[in-house]
Amino acid sequence: MTRSIWVLFAITGVILTVGTGGRYVAHAVEQGARPSLVLLDLIHEALARNPELVAARKQWEAATNRIAQARSLDDPTLSVHLWNFPQTFNVTQTGNTIFGFSQNLPFPGKLALKGDVASRSADMTAQAIRAKERELVARLKQAYYDLFLAQKAVQIHHEQVELVRQFAEIANAKFRAGKGSQADVLKAHVELSLLHQQLPVLEQRRETAEALLNTLLDRDPASPLGIAPEPSQKPFDKTIKELHRLALNDRPELKVAELTVQRNEQSHELAQRQYYPDFNVTFQRFQNFQANDGFGAYVAMSIPFAFWTKPKYDAGVQEAAAAVSAARAQQHTVENLTRFQINDLLAKVRASEQVAQLYHTTILPQALQSLEAARSGYRVGKGGFLDLIDTQRAWRGFQFEYYQALVEREHRLAELEQVIGTDLKENS
Repeated sequence: MTRSIWVLFAITGVILTVGTGGRYVAHAVEQGARPSLVLLDLIHEALARNPELVAARKQWEAATNRIAQARSLDDPTLSVHLWNFPQTFNVTQTGNTIFGFSQNLPFPGKLALKGDVASRSADMTAQAIRAKERELVARLKQAYYDLFLAQKAVQIHHEQVELVRQFAEIANAKFRAGKGSQADVLKAHVELSLLHQQLPVLEQRRETAEALLNTLLDRDPASPLGIAPEPSQKPFDKTIKELHRLALNDRPELKVAELTVQRNEQSHELAQRQYYPDFNVTFQRFQNFQANDGFGAYVAMSIPFAFWTKPKYDAGVQEAAAAVSAARAQQHTVENLTRFQINDLLAKVRASEQVAQLYHTTILPQALQSLEAARSGYRVGKGGFLDLIDTQRAWRGFQFEYYQALVEREHRLAELEQVIGTDLKENS
């Protein structure tokens, strides 16, 4: 009869199933009634509750309120002048009383430019919030998949404990039948003890992963969490050209760099407007003692083009021009860095995919065959117990490395989405 060897990978709740000749053993992992963790729900919760984002949104609110302030005129001035005020301090006996109302008026266009500069600053703050959101989502996804890996490590550990227990039963049965040695039984129990020794470390890593994820969600670090499902193995098919296009449209850091150039260009134009005078317009009402009353007005103008004040404005224009050049250079730097990060992260994503695929299609099936062959050989006395233990350890290690490759891919994808500035799955 042909011997069949196969493996079932379970996402949650079912441990590895190994079968030979139609016989298999399945083990359920006790997860209680813990629900499955939904990543999208966690992202929405984090974006709504994270205190860093709450603070950033308040900063944007403050920045938007500066726009109206920048576009507003200075407060008007109301004045009262008393002339020939008598020593008796009797207001009704003053020679003249002048009531004045004055308003400073900047040269046309100055207030609008100040408002535009403040508006660009508010837009930059809004993009900075988006960048903070993308950073938080990337960190949350990485913590989520770290939790999956920690939970999977505990599950693999329990699978291996059960597998070694089976080996111990085989060794014990052979010893009772006089076909094996007591040393094999002892080796099996030593291997079980070593596995039990590793469990506290694995549990600690799982608790640390849960605490980190809860912290990002603004929950108590000890809050219970559900089971993180296995990442999708769907290949990532975006091209470099597509990713560059998405980044140019969506990356907040690129938009901040672009807005910085616009703001500095407007600041440069405003600095040039400082060569134009500002005005003060005053209306007056005269009340004269024992004489006719009347009205008056005057207009005052600043003189920014005087030879002793002009160097100040020349320096302001030069400063603003240098800021524009610096902002353009910084924008170019961010564009270059974005292209490099996309190329680098895409290569890492593809490499992780290839590693995971190699484990899934080749290494794990071969390791499983080796494990079953070692177990069958030991049963019939054609193999040693140490060979059985070695293949078991290799099988356990390959399982964990496979899931590590899946998680590594998700980590790099999270970083790539942060660089692009959008969820790539929404653009698939």
